[in-house]
Amino acid sequence: MLTRLETIVVEKPWGRTDIPRDFGDFGGRRVGEIWFSNPAGIDAPILVKFLFTSERLSIQVHPDDVAAWAAGYPRGKEECWLILDAKPGAELGVGLNRESSREELHSAALDGGIVDMIDWRPSKVDDFVYNRSGTIHAIGPGLTVVEVQQNVDCTYRLYDYGRPRQLHLDEGLKVSNPGPANDPRDAVVDPRANCMLVSGPHFHLAHLASPVDPAILAQASGDLTFVPLAAGCRVAGESVALGEAVLITDPTAIEIDDGSRALLTWPA
Repeated sequence: MLTRLETIVVEKPWGRTDIPRDFGDFGGRRVGEIWFSNPAGIDAPILVKFLFTSERLSIQVHPDDVAAWAAGYPRGKEECWLILDAKPGAELGVGLNRESSREELHSAALDGGIVDMIDWRPSKVDDFVYNRSGTIHAIGPGLTVVEVQQNVDCTYRLYDYGRPRQLHLDEGLKVSNPGPANDPRDAVVDPRANCMLVSGPHFHLAHLASPVDPAILAQASGDLTFVPLAAGCRVAGESVALGEAVLITDPTAIEIDDGSRALLTWPA
């Protein structure tokens, strides 16, 4: 009825040592990501992660399917974020704050001026942002985020605040949209409501609460990934905790208590 996905804990220089105990005891490790390993490996089209930030992540961009295939990757990368916790002053950087050019961006990436070109958006709990391929973006400090993305390890870093990691200016700027980015799927999610957050073209994503809307479940098909965002979630009577993700085949087996919530995602 359900397959519990292996939890992968990833330390990052921008991670945190104060991860909520619901996710486990990490012994003071600087955890930046918790993600879930699908048994299908790279053939699985969707990856789900939790992110915990204490510093700004690199300024980066992802290719679309066509550019990714040309570079030898199985797919491009589009992703979306739901903010679960935000400290005062937390920000997401999505797109640029004005039209630019790839030539200007190249110079700005080398001297750090690109930081001031990012559209830094004040962020709060329950903000939902869809990040299309080609969008120059960055996640700021003080955030706990659940991310749903196309399953590929393809990130082109344009600027990394002096951290000793490789940059990918030529590849990244080639696929970048050098201007502002706004997506009609961006929203503020009511934690008590059922709603479709994403309906393709790469994946579907639903926010579920009690009572679960059968009309949304009727849309779900194939390999479904169920991700609790609070205690009080079950599949066929079996508890699934915050910090876990499971594969299921029957969405009607989902049970959510009053006041609880979860995400359900499946391939487009």
